[in-house]
Amino acid sequence: MTKKRHQRQHAKNNSEDKFVFTKNTIIVIGVIVSLVSIVAYFGIKSMVPVNGNSPVFGAPKNNFVKASHNPQSGYIFVGQSAGGARKSFIPTGRGLNSNSGMGPNATGPTLYLSKGGLESVHFINEDYDTHSKHNFNIDEFKVHSKDLGYFQSQIITFIVDKNGTFEYYCSIHPEMRGQVVVT
Repeated sequence: MTKKRHQRQHAKNNSEDKFVFTKNTIIVIGVIVSLVSIVAYFGIKSMVPVNGNSPVFGAPKNNFVKASHNPQSGYIFVGQSAGGARKSFIPTGRGLNSNSGMGPNATGPTLYLSKGGLESVHFINEDYDTHSKHNFNIDEFKVHSKDLGYFQSQIITFIVDKNGTFEYYCSIHPEMRGQVVVT
């Protein structure tokens, strides 16, 4: 009889030593796993360029472009970066200064990009004068921002997969445009 009692006592001790998940513990673990999964999903999605199919694990070259309004020149793009936006302009009434290299009809800085590179355009609407909406588009690289209100911004990352000279523009204000030169 003592042997059976000893076995029951041993079985009771073994069951007490095991960690048993309670209903609340299982719910908490499920919520944590769900949150980690959602963060991982959106984190990986954010690394996919707009003209790519898979995540790119690298740091893009940054280009900063602002939409603005000048009472003399109208709606304009302004470059503000040591990155790819060079030769930004100074309005001179009808067009751009001769240093911009863009001709009388362009209204933004030329973006110089390298083929095969990963690029980011940081676009911000700083149109204080009219508080108009603006957007930024480069059709050849599938770059299309949202229509941004005053002081809104958006970052668009893309792969430069074509050589040539292309145009970027605002679809709301067709007079706003500039050039992208890929070498």
